[in-house]
Amino acid sequence: MARYTGADCRLCRREGNKLFLKGDRCYTEKCAVERRPYPPGEAGKKRVKESEYRLQLREKQKTKRIYGLLEKQFHGYYELANRQQGVTGENLLRILESRLDNVIYRLGFAKSRDEARQQVRHGHITVNGRRVDIPSFRVKPGDLVAIASKARDLLVIKTALISSERTEVPQWLEVDIEKLQGSVLSLPTREQIDLDIREQLIVELYSK
Repeated sequence: MARYTGADCRLCRREGNKLFLKGDRCYTEKCAVERRPYPPGEAGKKRVKESEYRLQLREKQKTKRIYGLLEKQFHGYYELANRQQGVTGENLLRILESRLDNVIYRLGFAKSRDEARQQVRHGHITVNGRRVDIPSFRVKPGDLVAIASKARDLLVIKTALISSERTEVPQWLEVDIEKLQGSVLSLPTREQIDLDIREQLIVELYSK
């Protein structure tokens, strides 16, 4: 499967925002956005003319990078959201949030979505008691997501649980730290998605 293999910190600098792609590092003075708050490259410090298209493109790129997706898959999610009833932009975010790798991250079982994706691929995650190794698997209300028994003593899991103390589990999820499992209470509303994303700009870009 194709995936981005470059430096995560360059992505944050390109968008001018912390995308929290590196776990704990994003909360320290080592964060690249804090040390070099301008886009990477020779032209990074130059003023760039703002345009409607540029704003829309940057919002789409930022959202893709937050969730760790490439263009084809992201555009597929947009097409799916556009076919659903309701507001397309909110549908899109709801689909992205319901990915299994994102749910693992939101529950605090991983320090980043990238780390959560790796846990899923390695077979460390179960949904309703069955092992699932597809990061894009979409959960639904009532699903029980848990760390597989063979992975409960892994250092990466224990470290993530310590790091997760700095963040709150969203209201649409419920976590049981002792049992290393979480429940999907519902799919999130827009108010429950705590990301600085202007989804309407993405809809406008794809609607052209």
